[in-house]
Order: sequence, then C-alpha cells, then structure tokens
Amino acid sequence: MKIITKEILADCQGTRVVKLTVYAPDIAAKARAGQFAMLMVKEEGERVPLTIVEADPKKGAITLILQEIGLTTKLLGQMGPQDSLYSIVGPLGHPTHIEKYGQLILVGGGVGIAEIYPVAMALKIAGNQVTAIIGARTKQLLILEQQLKETCDECIVMTDDGSYGRKGFVTEALKALLDTARYDLVYAVGPVPMMRAVSGVAKTAGVRALVSLNAIMVDGTGMCGCCRVTVGKETKFSCVDGPEFDAALVDWQELSNRNSIYTTHEKHICRLKEQGAGQ
Repeated sequence: MKIITKEILADCQGTRVVKLTVYAPDIAAKARAGQFAMLMVKEEGERVPLTIVEADPKKGAITLILQEIGLTTKLLGQMGPQDSLYSIVGPLGHPTHIEKYGQLILVGGGVGIAEIYPVAMALKIAGNQVTAIIGARTKQLLILEQQLKETCDECIVMTDDGSYGRKGFVTEALKALLDTARYDLVYAVGPVPMMRAVSGVAKTAGVRALVSLNAIMVDGTGMCGCCRVTVGKETKFSCVDGPEFDAALVDWQELSNRNSIYTTHEKHICRLKEQGAGQ
C-alpha cells in the first residue's frame, strides 16, 4: 500500500488537487470504470472514498486523484512516494454499465473530471461517440484536459472566469449540445449543485442522465448507512447500490443537506491542526 508517485495537478485559489499512484495489486487486477476505493491514512483516522482513475494490473498500481478539502484529504496530500497508507479496500461500488449507446455526453466539474475519465475510456472502447464537457473555476484548476481530448471525439472546456476555453458553466455547453443534436445519454460527476443542474437540463431535453454521487461515506461497504440517498422515493446506499444513479430520481435537496452535516466540524478541526502545526 505504498505510494509510488505523487503529482500536483493544480494548486490555485486555496485549492490543491493531487494525483497519486498506489501499489495495490489486488485492486488493480479487478478494478473497472466507475468503481472506487476506501482508504485510511493512519489507524486513528477516517476512511475516505476515492475513485479509481486508472488501474495497471501489470504494475499492480492504481491511480487516485483527490482534492484537499477536509482533514484526511489534506493529510493524504502531504504524503509522498514511499509513504504507506494504513489501509486501502476496493474495488467498491458497482462498475459503470458499459454498452454501445450511440452518442453520449460526459460532464465533469472540478475533481469530477477525474471520475469521468475512466468512464470515457471504457465507453469509447465499446464503440460510442463521446463528447466531454469539463469545467473549473479557472484555467489553473483544470485537470486531465489532454487525456480527455485524446480519448473523446470532442472535449469542450468551460471556465467560470473565462480564463480558458469558453466562459460559463458546463450546463450552458450541455444545453447548447442538446438543443442542436440528439444524444442517447448524459453522464455527470462533480459538485452536487452542478449535477443537479445537469439533471435538470437533461430532463428538459428528454435525455436520460446518470450521476455518480459523492455522498458522505464512513464504512463504504453498506454497514453504516451514512451514504444513504433517496432515489425514486426509495432509500439507497451510494456505496453498495451505486455510486451511479438515474439523475432524475435523486432527491437532490436531501443529498445536499446530508453532505453539509460535518462542514462546520471539519473546518474547526482543520483550524486546530493548522494552529498546532504553526506552534
């Protein structure tokens, strides 16, 4: 479970995105697009879910991309090559259902871009025509652009501030595409407000949309119930029933409320850690 390589993909406006390759041969041998791993930095820490961006069975390595937000991801971002994780479990969750749909649009916002990348590769191999729309607040926070351009038939870049690509939100590019051509499926990963907005645009256009939900997970194997979401008026667990669901059936307000439960506590703990490090 040693970290093999580390790369800083973005570091701007108080946001840092880190790419790690980790030696995990059992996970690398079985991982498929859409699945994730649960890892712990140290014994007394929490478990956090991270999408498996790439898997190399020959090298026994998996690639993880994370944004430093809470305490654990910040600790993980401080680790480097040859450092060892306390534990890592996976692959978890259902893999993305891959078939030849026809024309698809994949939408990635922020670090969600890392999650659409393995799905894009799998869908292209299956013979689909894939268009990617990726967005970030500013150019410096954009990740995996070149990889997606090499994988997809088209890659549209959006930045909130107009510093690169087109100025605006990913939903604007999505609406423009859906207004001008017929698509068979929309797949989105990113912040909850973005996925909710994508769901609305797709629903208006009469196109099915799938989303990979980033609900809070504690256990990751269906035992704790913290990642429960309401989908089609039924209670589902993101870790074992998902992480992908039909966007039109998700109770977005409930998901948003549950994801913000620990925000204040996380900020308080991070401040205490930073104050301790500065003494």
